[in-house]
Amino acid sequence: MRLPNDNENLAICAERIFDGSRWHDDAALLVEGPSIRGPVAASGIPREYPKRHLPGGARLAPGFIDLQVNGGGGVLLNDDPSPEAMQAIARAHRRFGTTALLPTLISGTREEAKAAISSARQVAGRDGVIGLHLEGPFLNPARAGVHDRARIAQAEMADLKWLRALGEAGRSMITLAPECVPEGFVRALVEAGIRVAAGHSEASAEIVLRAFEEGLSGVTHLFNAMPPFQGRAPGLVGAALAERGLIAGLIVDGLHVDPVSVRAAFRAKGADGIALVTDAMPTVGSDKSEFELTGRKIFLRDGRLVTAEGTLAGAHLDLATAVRNAVTHCGIPLEDALRAATRTPATFLGLDRERGVLIANARADFVALDQNLCVIGCWVGGIEVTEATSAGAR
Repeated sequence: MRLPNDNENLAICAERIFDGSRWHDDAALLVEGPSIRGPVAASGIPREYPKRHLPGGARLAPGFIDLQVNGGGGVLLNDDPSPEAMQAIARAHRRFGTTALLPTLISGTREEAKAAISSARQVAGRDGVIGLHLEGPFLNPARAGVHDRARIAQAEMADLKWLRALGEAGRSMITLAPECVPEGFVRALVEAGIRVAAGHSEASAEIVLRAFEEGLSGVTHLFNAMPPFQGRAPGLVGAALAERGLIAGLIVDGLHVDPVSVRAAFRAKGADGIALVTDAMPTVGSDKSEFELTGRKIFLRDGRLVTAEGTLAGAHLDLATAVRNAVTHCGIPLEDALRAATRTPATFLGLDRERGVLIANARADFVALDQNLCVIGCWVGGIEVTEATSAGAR
């Protein structure tokens, strides 16, 4: 349910506003219908703008953007790759300040991937769904993680015929292992308008950088499902840390990546090179404590999502909690954590003038946080939504 604004113009006053690049203190965000006019000093609010004052200590920031969301609200995309499921996942995450996301399909069959692409083409650009993330199936079986090895496939140039449709499904991406695809495969995907990320891979740094020359622009869940960095074998981790042009996703739930590694990644790449992601599963925004993923039972135990064997299986995480974890547990400056959840993923998708920023003519997608960095308000297209909550994913 949404609460319509009584006025087309509105000034939302807060002690601090983060516009995606810098802070504005004792300021107001001017909203004109579905768009932003920009932050202004509280003393400079035009007379024609009704004022709304947020509680003391509140901060405004752009709406969060999540590049990797497997599920939410009890819905798993792999179970139901339909337009309705994508919209339900987006609604479930909106209450945690995520105003745009990529529903993510984990290594399905080619037919399942085609169905998800068709659905994304129908809803991309609406209800917070901005595209689709295909995580697989062209991965390295040695780094399958929770992915079903039986569904991991060898890429062929013929696959480009159906994959090109992904480039017509909003701002979409695919995660693949660059050592497991033919030469020229990455370049062809990029030319079709698809963002390509490396993940679930054992590629050498040389192979990764060769793919970068073809247009590779991302790394999926840095440090996870890839060999560790070594001085004489830097691999995917080393290439990601060294190459400024690669934006690396990072799961900051306190389980997938140690806080020291989180700080090292931010120190090496800066907030402009890190995109906080959730890798969220259907337990987020629901009371589910278990579900099935490609035939395997997944259990929520003490905040961890694991198989019966103890393998991590995605995350029980929302982006507001990821931002909070980055600041409170990892020592990341708040502005860097916010940038990694807003402007940086928008930049990866080529939407950095439209989303992830609070500047003139950007979409009026933004979130209000209290002093504890919990969500106390969320606006989509200038309309406040009622799903906002101060609770975490649990």
